[in-house]
Amino acid sequence: MNLKSSILLTILLLSLATTFLSAKGKNVPRVGYYSRSCPRAESIVKKTVQSHFKSDATVAPALLRMHFHDCFVQGCDGSVLLDGPSTEKTASPNQGLSGWEVIDDAKKKLEAACPGVVSCADILALAARDSVVLTKGIDWKVPTGRLDGRVSLASETSALPGFRDSIKVQKEKFKNLGLNTRDLVTLVGGHTIGTTSCQLISYRLYNFNTTGNGDVTDPAISPSFLSKLKSLCPQNGDETKSVDLDTGSANLFDTKFFKNLKNGRGVLESDQMLWTDASTRSLVQRFLGVQGMQALNFNAEFGRSMVKMSKIGLKPAAKGEIRRVCSVIN
Repeated sequence: MNLKSSILLTILLLSLATTFLSAKGKNVPRVGYYSRSCPRAESIVKKTVQSHFKSDATVAPALLRMHFHDCFVQGCDGSVLLDGPSTEKTASPNQGLSGWEVIDDAKKKLEAACPGVVSCADILALAARDSVVLTKGIDWKVPTGRLDGRVSLASETSALPGFRDSIKVQKEKFKNLGLNTRDLVTLVGGHTIGTTSCQLISYRLYNFNTTGNGDVTDPAISPSFLSKLKSLCPQNGDETKSVDLDTGSANLFDTKFFKNLKNGRGVLESDQMLWTDASTRSLVQRFLGVQGMQALNFNAEFGRSMVKMSKIGLKPAAKGEIRRVCSVIN
């Protein structure tokens, strides 16, 4: 072997070693990660979600929301699933989360089939996709191979977008995680399924005073919709009562949510801002196929943004694990 060939071989070996060490340290997810180590992994999660959905359709939006809340704090590492006195679960933004039993059920079945192989973070990412499919939304390929995190702090949930956040604040929170304005409008569109509580919207109906002139109702709400909301959430009524986020289509994954925003029928103030703010209105219009604007396919965009979001804050091997039980670290 001549000197030139020897140098090339050395460079190749160093490159392969670097790639191996990098992949080993970073644990980069990929589609089909469990094809050999646990071939039935995705099927087990899907069947578990389907089973729970048959008896309680509210688990679909619950699991989608849980995945979103997980990824925005500590990254997509299953940290939202951990129990404890000051974990993410205990924080105010996560008090309304539900569907924990679905993840626990799937994990129990996966541990029986493939002990110590499938992470809770991956179960949550797969369950979110399966939930969208069950509500007639798109099916997308979910990269898997995430590790579960060992840290969960209620104090870090301030990173989650809030129901009163301005578009500027929402953009900043998404940007901090590598997501752009298009991802923001697309992912908030996930509110096409699910509900919120009167507690989060009553101030818009009876105590909304941003102008200093004595206004008590959010002017962004359509008058006809205002009367409907007031009937659902009477003043001094039951604050825990549920209200559909997408009036008229709360169980279907479709673009009706964006049409409602256009008509002043957004339930959360932060949602309605997507229409009232010019910087995001154009994207809503594109999802609605407004004439003269390049249309966007909501389903396709949602799948793309979900994959992008699901890669936030991936844990390296030194900081992650495969939990045996999703609610506690090993």
